[in-house]
Amino acid sequence: MARVLVINPNSSEACSAAISRTLAPFRFNAGPNFDVATLPEGPPAIYSWRDWHAVVEPMCRLVERSDADAYIIACASDPGIEAVRAVTARPVLGIFRSAVAAAVARAERFGVIALVESSRARHQLALRAMGLGDRLAGEVALNVSMDTLLEPDAAGAALLAAGRQLADLGAGTVILGCTGMAHHAAALRGALGLPVIDPTQAAGGLAIGMLAGISCINQAHHASDFLPLGAGIARPQTGG
Repeated sequence: MARVLVINPNSSEACSAAISRTLAPFRFNAGPNFDVATLPEGPPAIYSWRDWHAVVEPMCRLVERSDADAYIIACASDPGIEAVRAVTARPVLGIFRSAVAAAVARAERFGVIALVESSRARHQLALRAMGLGDRLAGEVALNVSMDTLLEPDAAGAALLAAGRQLADLGAGTVILGCTGMAHHAAALRGALGLPVIDPTQAAGGLAIGMLAGISCINQAHHASDFLPLGAGIARPQTGG
């Protein structure tokens, strides 16, 4: 059975537990295993560029030691995604990029609720890499701690106010810009009447699709080995 290693690049076990709960609907018979790993070298949360850069090398070392079939970087600023992709041939998904892909599939413009003000620059970096900066209707930062987000009710009112502000700016979908916001997603969807994208679930869905596609391709090529020459699946042309 395929395995997806979901890396929480901060050191919060509570955050990792929340990520694992968010992925519960994606754990089903015949589906891939989703294992969540906490990065012990990481900060309590990714609040700054210094935090963002500090987790890159530990994540690379973790992936180099791993035999997972795919990897998810479970921080909504996608730290070190390019570096991690350089140390493995397996798929590496960033949850922010996955959420943006889901958001633009639902609406022309989207909004982001960020953890802190400094998150905005890291989100802009990802949007420039994707060529989708002009689809951003706006971004609102809560400026709270990860611990506050993980409490059941502490940030609910602030999240709702941010979501309404983004809707007023023209957002047709709203991205939750931190893994700690996941348990508020259902309430926000009901209150806003808009699609609310949880980035961890967006990446989980992409991982399942990618691994299923890889499996189908591998099976098809295996089956073609038993077909008469010239029959069935076309083989790639080689040579000049």
